[in-house]
Amino acid sequence: MKLFSNLLKRREISYIRFPRLDTVLMVERFILDHGGEFNKKTLWKTLPKKMMYQTYSIIIDYLLESGKIAVDRRGKICWIWNPEMVKRYLKKPHLRAR
Repeated sequence: MKLFSNLLKRREISYIRFPRLDTVLMVERFILDHGGEFNKKTLWKTLPKKMMYQTYSIIIDYLLESGKIAVDRRGKICWIWNPEMVKRYLKKPHLRAR
């Protein structure tokens, strides 16, 4: 919730509701399965469960901010988060943040 609040403060927009966890997970799974195929608007239209575009935009902003997705220069959304690789790199002492 804190990351969502920070996103809203930076955008200087107040929303009445936050997305539900199951909705965020549904978008995450869909991007993971179909990464690189859709841009933002066509991805929203193709989701299995319909939602308001405003809610969808909050989810996409959250996923971008948390480093789970990226957008290429053509506007295609792709899943980039790999927790197994992160765990491997964190075990290497010369790659740790100081």
